Amino acid sequence: MTNDESYHILLVEDSPTDRLIAVQALKLAPMRTTLQFAEDGVEAIAYLRAGATDPSVKRPHLILLDLNLPKKDGRAVLAELKADEDLRLIPVVVLTTSSARDDVMRAYGLHANAYLTKPVDFSEFARSIATTINYWFEVVTLPTR
Repeated sequence: MTNDESYHILLVEDSPTDRLIAVQALKLAPMRTTLQFAEDGVEAIAYLRAGATDPSVKRPHLILLDLNLPKKDGRAVLAELKADEDLRLIPVVVLTTSSARDDVMRAYGLHANAYLTKPVDFSEFARSIATTINYWFEVVTLPTR
């Protein structure tokens, strides 16, 4: 990706306050980002499936995923994403209030790329997002579209 392009992030979060906090924290990230929002797991999966088949739907470079969501929780979303041939290479950062060891272990067991707990330290959040994006798109060099 070139410096003038932005990274597209799908933020899956049902709390308007937590969405606003994530938006503010991303302003500190050392790269340009654009955001798409999904308020629940069903909406997130529908958006991602549309992006896998419809080139007019922008495929995210990264997913920020809350675990505690209505309709379909983040654990089920993560499992579905990582089992899908077309979606599994999209990096997923879990962003949740749970610091329970079982949740952390399960998220990494489902191939989450990072796990952050809310409330977030803005600079730590920005660094983590930048590190994940840099790793996946500069080291691993995943294809973008």
